Parts: sequence; C-alpha cells; structure tokens
Amino acid sequence: MRVTARIASLCCAVLLSQAATAADALPQRWVSAGGSITEWVVALGGESKLVGVDTTSLHPIELKKLPSIGYQRQLAAEGILSLKPDLLLGSEEMGPPPVLAQVKGAGVSVEALPTKSDLATLEHNLGRIGALLGDEPRAAKALADYKARLQTQAKWVSTAQADKPAPTVLLLLSHSGSSPMAAGQDTIGAWLIAQAGGRSITTHTSYKALSTEALLALDPQVIIFADRSIAGPEAKAALLKQNPALAATRAAKNDRLLALDPTLLVGGLGPRIPDALAVLGAAFYPAATPLTAVAKPQP
Repeated sequence: MRVTARIASLCCAVLLSQAATAADALPQRWVSAGGSITEWVVALGGESKLVGVDTTSLHPIELKKLPSIGYQRQLAAEGILSLKPDLLLGSEEMGPPPVLAQVKGAGVSVEALPTKSDLATLEHNLGRIGALLGDEPRAAKALADYKARLQTQAKWVSTAQADKPAPTVLLLLSHSGSSPMAAGQDTIGAWLIAQAGGRSITTHTSYKALSTEALLALDPQVIIFADRSIAGPEAKAALLKQNPALAATRAAKNDRLLALDPTLLVGGLGPRIPDALAVLGAAFYPAATPLTAVAKPQP
C-alpha cells in the first residue's frame, strides 16, 4: 500500500509540474493594439497580463491607467519594447510593418488577428486568445453566448420589421468635426447597420468621403455618426457645422442623428457589439419594444 501511495504521489507531482511548466510557457506580459481585441483579452480574464495598450483600447476604463503605445497604425518599437512584453497582440490593422518586424526581431511574439465582421473570424480570434491565456473553454463559452445574443437580436429585428420596412442608414466616421468618411459595404459599420435592422445605402467599399451632392442624393432616414475625438452633443454640432448639407436630409429633419462610440469600429467584433446593436435597433424602430431595458437610443 505504501508503494502504491508513493507512486500515486509521484504521478501527481509530475502532472502538477507539467501543468506549471505549460502555464509558464504562456506569455505573461502582454501589449495589445486594437480596441475590440483588447476588450476580448479583458473579457476572457487576461487584464492582469496587460502592461500596455494602444489609444483605441479605452474599455474598460481601468485600461487608461496602463502605458500607451500610441495609435495602432502608427506604433513605435521603442515604446513597446520599453515595456518588456512577451507578446504584442493586435488586429491586422496594426503597424507599420517595419515596426512589427523590429519588435519580433527583439524576441517578442507578434500576433495579428483578422478583423472581418463575421462569426467565423470571431471564433478564430477568441480561440487564439483563449489558447494564449490557457483557457480555451472560457473562450468557447464566450463565443456561444455571443452567438445566442446575435440570434436574439435577429429575431427581434424580424419582429420589428413585420409591419415596418428597414430604414435607410448612413454611418459617418469623422475626427474633430472634419469631413466625415462614409462606411462602405464591406465595413463593420455596414455590418452593424444590417444586424440592427437597417439598410446601408452606400455602394462603395471601405470608408470614403462623399461630396455634398452625394450626401443629398442618398438622403438617409437615419445617420449614425462616430467622432474619434468629440463625443455627445458637441460631436453632433460639429458634424452639422462642417457638413451643413446634412441638415437637408430626412435624418436631420426628423432628428434621427445617432451617436456611436468609434472604438466599436476598431479591431473587429468586440464584446460590446450586442449591446450597441440593441441600442441601434431601438432607434431604428422606436415603436417596437426595446430588446433590453437599457437599449435606449442616445440622441
């Protein structure tokens, strides 16, 4: 019996040692670039590993206490390497490439995740983040919960559209009231509009500046605006001041200008997207019962 107990104890010790070794092999000091990517790291339990984030990583608010590595597309190797990270994790939008090569050359693992707005890409990204954290079951559960919320959203939209057609919607992205860029059909902006029950009326791809004539010709019923540096009523005022033609659209005349947090558009589908869809849906269909009690459109 004593021999058996000793063997069992030895096996247990070996297994514990292997588990500890595997945990040690995982990256412990993370730098993250890309708002949605960073939010998923936090949502999956990795906040304590973060030692630096980029300027689009603003949620949760506690991240503002971390050192900034600058804007995700304009990173500097010196700032990243000064934080002594094991891993630079970000979206495929981060760069420039020479900086990423320099960081990788210094022995830091660099992971660039795709940003396409679909569930297959989200599944890939969550699986990868879960693996890097050593908690793939948690990532799988997060994905299942996310899919369930999107299904609930789709059912809500179907009900809301039973007696009302989808409104035509235009999403504009600007910076400090500058000329806005309209979201094209292959953007997360267009995906948000569709999932919330609207109809994106642009025909181009990516983000593109529109002329006054083009804006007036589109004449959307709803305009969503996201300003990277101004929030609230100030952003709305700046948008109309910079683009007075918008005042002639049905959206402006009917006071259907909706503010959107621009960080929702960075890094692919993030964990706050389902809440944003509920709010947009409630604004698109004001006569319908909101999906959740907190889904009140912001003017």
